[in-house]
Amino acid sequence: MAKIKKKRLATVSGPEIYKDTYEFQPDDFTLRGDVETTRIDTNFASQNYWLEVRRRFFANKGAFVSLILVIILGLLAAFGPLMTNYSYKEQNLSQKNFAPRVQGLEHFGIFDGDESLKTTTGVKEINGYEEKGLTDTYYWFGSDVLGRDIWTRVWEGTRISLGIALCAAIIDMLIGMSYGLISGYFGGKVDNIMCRIAEIINGIPRLVIVTLLMLVLPRGFITIVFALMITEWIGMSRIARAEMLKLKEQEFVLASRTLGAKHFFIIFSEILPNIIGQIITQLMFCIPTAIFTEAFLSFVGLGIPVPMCSLGSLISDAFNSFTTHPYQIIPPILVLALLMLCFNMLADGLREAFDPKLKEM
Repeated sequence: MAKIKKKRLATVSGPEIYKDTYEFQPDDFTLRGDVETTRIDTNFASQNYWLEVRRRFFANKGAFVSLILVIILGLLAAFGPLMTNYSYKEQNLSQKNFAPRVQGLEHFGIFDGDESLKTTTGVKEINGYEEKGLTDTYYWFGSDVLGRDIWTRVWEGTRISLGIALCAAIIDMLIGMSYGLISGYFGGKVDNIMCRIAEIINGIPRLVIVTLLMLVLPRGFITIVFALMITEWIGMSRIARAEMLKLKEQEFVLASRTLGAKHFFIIFSEILPNIIGQIITQLMFCIPTAIFTEAFLSFVGLGIPVPMCSLGSLISDAFNSFTTHPYQIIPPILVLALLMLCFNMLADGLREAFDPKLKEM
């Protein structure tokens, strides 16, 4: 037990005054539990940042389902055209406008090739497979006005649309990220000049620039990527510049400068890793925008040239026969809508995972 000692307080005159002091012994206190266990704060134990991001992302059911759907659509885009014996440009006018027919399901009264046509005398049920005796012919999504397999063309178009969107988004990320980081880091006149250039480019309507380029340059995959690359990087540069202005005065940046680090080393090795979450989130938002822009260009006839196809060109081709053969326009519209919805929900989930404070706002 602690021992009590008398400590005499110095006084000038009068009676002596003593104060009790306590001297603790080694056995007065004992550690609770094991020594190593008590050294770990279980409530606030440090955890890996990316593990926390992954946990928050998978806790978001909408974002997780969107990720699964994007993976499924990506696999179908990669391997869907190989699942049939048809080519995306193969024409067979004797088998045009066939309704969807799937092996096995035709015996259950669905996807059996039957189609209802409205005529002046009423509704008429037809089956092109039975009329021409094609018992072993199947078109899972039907055939179009030129006898081409819609299943193959839909996934071939999805492959091209996704390829254009991904290439354009990645190039825009590299340009916008570098532009914004350099502008925000150096500041002053450099920042003013670079911001004015970005504002001038952003002031011109995006679709006007893209449409004019598509009229001047030859139509094709590279031309569309180049047209999307010119204007889509502005949003990425703004995000990168804002994050740079927030981080460039932090202590770790000052420490790097003190140790003699060069400017570009600080920008791309010290600051960039700290904003990678915002960059990835903005990249996810750029992809559906690029998909929509490409679909619009293809729909108005400025996109991928025939016989190649994209989701926009498929919708444009099927639009003319929408009232008579609606099954031809439904698959590309559904795939386009799913892609845009899933990428937007995926981007929202990533934004909340990287910055959980946004969920409270």
